[in-house]
Amino acid sequence: MKIGLQISRFDWPGTPEKMGATLAEIARAADDAGFASIWLMDHFFQIPAIGPVQDPMLEAYSTLGYIAAVTQRARLGTLVTGVVYRHPGLLIKAVTSLDVLSGGRAYLGIGAAWNEQEALGLGLPFPPLAERFERLEETLQIARQVWSGSTAEYRGQHYHLAEPVISPAPLTRPHPPILIGGTGEKKTLRLVARYGDACNLFAGMGKAEVTRKLDVLKRHCEDVGREYDEIERTALDHLPAGGLDVSKVIRRCRDMAEIGIQHLIFGVPDNYTITPLDTFGREVIPAVAEF
Repeated sequence: MKIGLQISRFDWPGTPEKMGATLAEIARAADDAGFASIWLMDHFFQIPAIGPVQDPMLEAYSTLGYIAAVTQRARLGTLVTGVVYRHPGLLIKAVTSLDVLSGGRAYLGIGAAWNEQEALGLGLPFPPLAERFERLEETLQIARQVWSGSTAEYRGQHYHLAEPVISPAPLTRPHPPILIGGTGEKKTLRLVARYGDACNLFAGMGKAEVTRKLDVLKRHCEDVGREYDEIERTALDHLPAGGLDVSKVIRRCRDMAEIGIQHLIFGVPDNYTITPLDTFGREVIPAVAEF
């Protein structure tokens, strides 16, 4: 099993003056500890599950570029880009640039978006859910086309790209992995089967529910003629505050591995102290590598 780190809050001591230095220290420590990936939320306001909307929040792709410059190994991405926040051409250009500048370490994490408050707050488009899913599918089609090397005109219901030239091409071959986040059984997991290289579920749903979602994904793969094992199965988990219980974390990793999760991504409280990241590197990552 691979272990990832999600950085979801930036209200560290000394913010905002020391924010850059603290983020660099966290990213370097995670990279050195052996985390396989580092992820950011694609939000502009802090989300209610973590803190008040006024808490500090950085724009994801600017921040991933900064992280790329101070790390060497970990793959980098968003959990997940809200499809309506960026035009597909700009989004694919941003992820390609991240992949090139990081030496081939980018993911395209993407989903249908849900946070209406931040979208309306900043004047961003936020169409109804059905349209957001239409736009998500078109964006996935565009990414697949552009990263195949085709510059043919794309004309969909919502997007028109007259000449989608992306140069330089990404270093990752055949392209940066496309991770589609969400648990919806009729639309999201169908899109994973058809277009995705990875899914992202929530470990907090528990073994039985994660297993059920993976079974739904298997059926969608069968329906579209896709090999289920081509898809990387990832899940997001959040550790409680109050210290890192290594045995519980290892048990959670084992539980998720037993049902087919290959890459478990943790939100780690107090990551700015670096201590829990070092503990992951010493005691968790080596212990779960063979799960």
